[in-house]
Amino acid sequence: MTPSAILESALYVTNLPVAEAFYRDILGLTLLGRVEGRHLFFRCGQGVLLVFNAEATRIPPAPDARLPVPPHGAVGEGHLCFAATADELAGWKAHLEAKRIAIESEFEWPQGGRSLYIRDPSGNSIEFAEPRIWGL
Repeated sequence: MTPSAILESALYVTNLPVAEAFYRDILGLTLLGRVEGRHLFFRCGQGVLLVFNAEATRIPPAPDARLPVPPHGAVGEGHLCFAATADELAGWKAHLEAKRIAIESEFEWPQGGRSLYIRDPSGNSIEFAEPRIWGL
């Protein structure tokens, strides 16, 4: 058995309202769900970006919980990469600069393809890259 795709990816943030504004208003993702103080779920193409308050997700579910999701969380800055074509990368760069989001790094990979890196308000490394950096 081999998984066919990644359905959801998670980032952990320190301030959910600020993260919601960033991922919705700056990156344009559609909010699918929110539980105050715990998480935000955003649609991204065929997948979902989960944005969690790590402190809240470390608490085990009650024994009678309807959804007994195991505790999880991360410490430190995470990383997520969004796919973008070469034309989309140019558009993202212009958009992010217009929104006064600092470009942390931008370069061409030796095997071909470009990447652009920024930080979200919690310090997570957010990359936009051409899928060809992975031969896709």
